This record gives sequence, C-alpha cells and structure tokens, in this order.
Amino acid sequence: MLEEVERWFADRSWSAADRPLDQLLCAKRAAGTTVSVVLPALDEEETVGAIVEVIRRDLIDGPAVPLVDELIVIDSGSTDRTAEVAAKAGARVVHRDEILPRIPALPGKGEVLWRSLLVTTGDIVCFVDADLRDFSSAFVSGIVGPLLTEPDVQFVKAMYDRPFGADADGPAPGKVPAQGGRVTELVARPLLNLHWPQLAGFVQPLGGEYAVRRSLLERLPFPVGYGVELGLLVDALHTVGLDALAQVDVGVRLHRHQDGRALGRMAAAIYRTAQLRLSRGHLVRPELTQFERGPNGFVPRTYAVDTEERPPMAEVKEYSGRRVA
Repeated sequence: MLEEVERWFADRSWSAADRPLDQLLCAKRAAGTTVSVVLPALDEEETVGAIVEVIRRDLIDGPAVPLVDELIVIDSGSTDRTAEVAAKAGARVVHRDEILPRIPALPGKGEVLWRSLLVTTGDIVCFVDADLRDFSSAFVSGIVGPLLTEPDVQFVKAMYDRPFGADADGPAPGKVPAQGGRVTELVARPLLNLHWPQLAGFVQPLGGEYAVRRSLLERLPFPVGYGVELGLLVDALHTVGLDALAQVDVGVRLHRHQDGRALGRMAAAIYRTAQLRLSRGHLVRPELTQFERGPNGFVPRTYAVDTEERPPMAEVKEYSGRRVA
C-alpha cells in the first residue's frame, strides 16, 4: 500500500468496541446530532424483522436517550411479507414508488438508497442490508460512532469477516472465513488498487453497511444498481479526501450468498461504475451475456448492465424545497 494509505489504515480503522454505547450517547446529546437508519429491502421477510427488533431493542427503546432517531425500511417491490414483517417489528415502512413519484423508479439498490434521502431527516444516515443473519446492533453503533466522536470523519464503512457458505448457525464445516466477497476480491479490489490506490486500505469496499453525514450524501451522485457502493466510495474520496473516510470492525457478517451468474451481473455493474468514473465515457454495448446449460446445450442469456445514475440529491427540487420549508 501507499505510505499514505498505511498511515490512514492505522489512524482510521477502529473496532466497534472502541466506543461504548454510553460514550456515543453522550457525544450525540452534546452535539444534538440525529441518526437515521435505512434498510433497503426486496423479499427479505425471513431476516428483516429480526434486524429491526435488534435495532429497536438496543438503540431506540433500550437507552435513556435513543442513539437512533429514525428506523425506516424502504420496500423496493417485495412480493412476500417484507413490509408487513418490518412494520410489525417496529420500523416505518415506505414503498420506493411512493417517494418522488415525479421520477419513475428504476430497479436497483442504489435507486432505493438515493430516494431514502427524501424520507429521512437524520444528520447521519446509516445504511444496513436487510438480509443479514445473527444481526448485532454493533453494525449500527460501530459505524455511527466515529461520526459522533470525530468531527473530521464523514463516511464510515463496516468491515468484517464474511464466511463463504455460512448460514444462520455460523460458518459451514470446513469453510474458511474470507476477508471479502467474491466480487470484492475478483473485481472491486483490483479496480481500486489499480485506479484509486488511496482506497486500497478498505477491507470491505462493497459492504452494504455504512454511515455517512447527510451533508456529504446529498452532494454525491448515486448509481442506481449494484455499483452504488463503489461509486459512493470513490466519489466521497474525491469530494472530501481520504482522511474524512474511515472503517470499523463489527465482527462477522452472515447473509444469503448469490449464485455465480448473479455475481457476474453485479461485477459488470461495478465495472461500469468504475469505467464512468475513469473516463465519463459510454460503453458501446452496456450488456452482459452469460450462459446456462439447457436440454440442447448452452443457452446465452443477455442482461442489461446498470448505466443510470441519479444526480446529487441537493440538485433535486423536491429535496431543496423540503429543506426550505
């Protein structure tokens, strides 16, 4: 790593245990800072309820002064009981299509995160994936912590062991915990090391758990699909600099793993996001063809690669109008 990155890694990498909840509550109370937690969800009825319950128990209802002021699940078109389960567990549930109806919604995680800025009010916005198992509230308190105690920090990613082949009961026998997911190790980490070496110190650059000051988020464009994590990280680096970024070790992350073809589509979207930031050019053919074996041999399946990005929220008139009002 660059000498600058080695220094950053030593100074801006913490553990969730470094900041006990009492310390965070004191810092939050002194600064008058508000915190919103957003769970983007699509067909996550098996896990979303438990995540909401843990956040409510530990960070909203438990402390004398809540660490989390808003807990919102954005449902992006679930066909199962995700919305019902989340609401019953104590979250405010908002459907993606109800937010900014003037602009038709596009499919994708980044679209949901972008729209969430219009239905949250916290000074700090914390994103948490809704498919996590054995969820710990340290995923929230850990990454919010530096934003409450370090005035110069603006963007905090979670880092963790991510066992491959793990389920709700822990790592499968014989499986070795991996430092990053397959797309991280094969696509994102090489891209970052080669093109944005200042970001080489991030253990989980594509992780879905991160907390950001609203004042920064509203200035960043949002790729609508799987490229959102890489896009936000790269753009945050260019907007506020490396020392404003940080990471916190929250332990182990267990969640549902996707198959190879789904990961291929994710990788293509991430590469596209990187390419736009490198050249702001256009792909001649923003599609990805994959192959499945059928009864008569291999069958090509072609998928569109996410190419849309939403503008910084500060440029959206409904958002500006809400703040003036």
